[in-house]
Amino acid sequence: MYKKDDAGALSFREAWVDAGGTEETDEAAAIFFVVNHGAVGHLSTSKEVTVETLEEAEAMLVAFAEQCAEDGYAVLAREDQTLVVAQFALKNDRVSDRDKHLAFRVKESLTSHLAWRGSGVLEKMEFTAAGHGLGKLNVYIVAPDPARAVANIKVCIREEKLDFTKLTVATGPIEDPSALRAKHSPTGTTIFSL
Repeated sequence: MYKKDDAGALSFREAWVDAGGTEETDEAAAIFFVVNHGAVGHLSTSKEVTVETLEEAEAMLVAFAEQCAEDGYAVLAREDQTLVVAQFALKNDRVSDRDKHLAFRVKESLTSHLAWRGSGVLEKMEFTAAGHGLGKLNVYIVAPDPARAVANIKVCIREEKLDFTKLTVATGPIEDPSALRAKHSPTGTTIFSL
């Protein structure tokens, strides 16, 4: 759930139930109620509480949603968010094991990085041909604040030591990918194509 303050800064709150444990143990798994919150684009703060039953945890989720609504937080509709595409240029149009490994690393790192900052949700990934024997890896992200998402993507790619020189990031309306414009490009252009 998100809320804008009087200065226009966006913050978020989320909660979930973690009923840990594995099938390999017969012991009753601990159940945790987790609350995560912070300013969109910045590393969030989490707090977890151990609860006795799943029913107790579910009741806490209901109370959390009610408190958020009282505090002015709301779920953002998809159409109220922005499409952000992180695109990596590939060496050729045939997907290699190296490209698959890149996709795995990008998915793992961006999913976590964006989630802990309330910056967006990775929706899908695809490989496409770029023409002239070259390919692209397109990573589609739904973001509440496109500027924060672009900044977080750039930081994440650098921190993970992925090839930043092959990265282009574009933003645009959620329902019109043809209107995407580059916000970060190795060439400095705003022209972008999927």
